[in-house]
Amino acid sequence: MAQSIQHIINLIPGRHGKNAVITPLEGGITNSNYRVDVHGSSYVVRVFGMNFQELGIVRAHEYHCTRIASDLGIGPEVIQFLPDQGALITRFIEVDKNTAACVNITDTLQRIVGTIKQYHQGPSFPGHFSPFQAVRDYHKRAISRQVRFPDDLSQSLSLMDQIEQALISVQRVVPCHNDLLPDNMLHSGDRIWILDWEYAAMGDLFFDLGNFAVNHELTDDQKTQMLHYYFGEVRSSDLSHLHLMCLASDLREAFWGYLQSGLSTLDFDYMEYGQKHLDRFLTIGQSPAFKLWVEGLS
Repeated sequence: MAQSIQHIINLIPGRHGKNAVITPLEGGITNSNYRVDVHGSSYVVRVFGMNFQELGIVRAHEYHCTRIASDLGIGPEVIQFLPDQGALITRFIEVDKNTAACVNITDTLQRIVGTIKQYHQGPSFPGHFSPFQAVRDYHKRAISRQVRFPDDLSQSLSLMDQIEQALISVQRVVPCHNDLLPDNMLHSGDRIWILDWEYAAMGDLFFDLGNFAVNHELTDDQKTQMLHYYFGEVRSSDLSHLHLMCLASDLREAFWGYLQSGLSTLDFDYMEYGQKHLDRFLTIGQSPAFKLWVEGLS
C-alpha cells in the first residue's frame, strides 16, 4: 500500500494507533477506492483520479452533494473530506447486492425511482450540468490530448445539436446525480443507496432518468413504467423527452470515454467504452423513431 494511502487512512477519526485492514474495491473507472476496516468500523477511502478537473468534476461540489444525499438517507455518511490529500472518506455501506441485478423486478424499479425523486425534490446542488456542454468540453480537451476520434464524429455532433435545440424549452431543472451507473446504486433490503456524487449538479430531471435507463439497459416497457412511477402518468411528450435524453446520455458517455483515454492511468479500455456508447447513439439517432421523438415534444 502506497505511503499516501496510509497517510490518508491515518486521518480517519479514531484511527491513529490502530491497525487497519485495507481492501481495494473493484469497479471504479475514475478514482481508486479502498475499504478500510478499523476498530469495528468500516469506511470507504476514495482517492481522486488524476486530471479530474478536465472531466468537469469539482470536488467541493461532490462533497456538498454527498452530504445532502447522506442527510436524505440515500447516500453514505461523510466522515472526512480531504481536498489537500485528494480523498473523500465515507462510511462503508453493507448491502445485499448491487441494483443492476434486480431492476427487472417491478417493485425494485419503483423504489429506485422513488429514491431518485427524493433527491430531485431535495435541497439545491451547487453548479449546473448540461450533457451537451459536457460533450463540447470533453471534445475540446480530448483534442488537446491528441485523442483520435472516429470518422463519423461530425454526424454525432449534428444529431446532438438537434437534440439540444429540441429540448431547450422543455427542461425541468432539479438537483441531479448525472452518473447513475449500475455500480453507483446499491440495494439493501427495501432501501436504495446512491454513491459517487462527483458529477451532481442542477440539471434536467429527464437526463437523470435517461441516464439511469440507458445505463441499466431498460426496455421500452420499463422506461414507460419508470415514467408512471415518477409522474403518476405517462405523457407522450415526456416519453419523447426521456428517449432523447437517453441519446444525450450515450453521447456524453462516449466523449467521456474518449477523453479518459487521454487522461487516465487506470487499467481500463476507455476507447472501447466510448465506441460502444457512440455506436448505440448513432444507431438509435439515425432510426425513424428519432424524428418522432423530436416532433413529439410539443
